[in-house]
Amino acid sequence: MTGSAQRPLLFLDVDGPLIPFGAASQRYPTWATGPEPLGAHVNPLLSRINPEHGPRLAALPCEVVWATTWMADANECIAPLLGLPQLPVVIWPEPSDLDDQDERNGLHWKTRALVARAAGRPFAWVDDEVTGTDRAWVAAHHRGQALLHRVDPRRGLADSDFTALDSWLRQLV
Repeated sequence: MTGSAQRPLLFLDVDGPLIPFGAASQRYPTWATGPEPLGAHVNPLLSRINPEHGPRLAALPCEVVWATTWMADANECIAPLLGLPQLPVVIWPEPSDLDDQDERNGLHWKTRALVARAAGRPFAWVDDEVTGTDRAWVAAHHRGQALLHRVDPRRGLADSDFTALDSWLRQLV
């Protein structure tokens, strides 16, 4: 594949994959990040972001896209901590009655929007809330290849996650 238009997409969530949470009995590692990024004083969880994830994400053979409720704030607050450039951001549609039905059926509210954004391109979705229902829906409604990769929110992205992503993305080339 040549050119970024042909590269697979990597839809990246922030809370859970980049900011671990939910492990009541565990203390989270924190990292010094240099100058305080925009919003750091209002969100102490930003210190949980491992700056080593930035180069590892940048090395993956894909186009990284923020797929988070942080939306454009991910470029203001998260990208500088990771040493990443401004990344594209998924703009979520307004909630609808279809979302209510999807929720009752166990489909994540992001799933339809990510398949629409991918528009047939191969994509990996990294999130802590991916389920079998999402995988089945994507398999039935997305014409390209897709990897829905669930990250343990108690630890965030780990070596095994990067290995799985890199392996899957490289088999597409």
